Amino acid sequence: MVTITISGTPGSGKSTVARILSEKLALSYVYSGEIFRRTAEKYDMPLELFGSYCEEHEEIDRELDDYQLKILKKGGVVLEGRIAGWLAHQHKIQAFKVMLIADIDIRVQRIVNRENGDLKKRKIEMKKRERSEEKRYKTYYNIDIKDSSIYDLIIDSSDKNPEEIVKIIIDKIRK
Repeated sequence: MVTITISGTPGSGKSTVARILSEKLALSYVYSGEIFRRTAEKYDMPLELFGSYCEEHEEIDRELDDYQLKILKKGGVVLEGRIAGWLAHQHKIQAFKVMLIADIDIRVQRIVNRENGDLKKRKIEMKKRERSEEKRYKTYYNIDIKDSSIYDLIIDSSDKNPEEIVKIIIDKIRK
């Protein structure tokens, strides 16, 4: 049974690629970012404020990550999340780990296209979010989110459409 993790920076195309990949491979799809967003709503906080809040409340991240671990251990899934690949790696769970990267200006434009807003403001929000995540992952799990050495495949999505990326992943898995 294939288990695939899709990790990457905000706006790199993780969700779209993971959704298409899960359909093509007939695997379940789990989007950890949606769970985080719903939890932020439950706390009645905007996403960027909630990330900062989580810096002081480790239990929130731990709960989400325990949920992801259960999914990874079960297998047969495409799990999309910032540290999904790292969770599989640290817990020695067999998974094909993919990292998507892209130029920051392209990522910001994608987010604005998806969620609206001002480019300059969104870029500031994105950088703040990335700093918050980097701090939390290092503090809670000793993960250097910028260390890509654990991934089986790293794809720059800046100049590729989601279907091209999915084809690259499937071709690599089938080798």
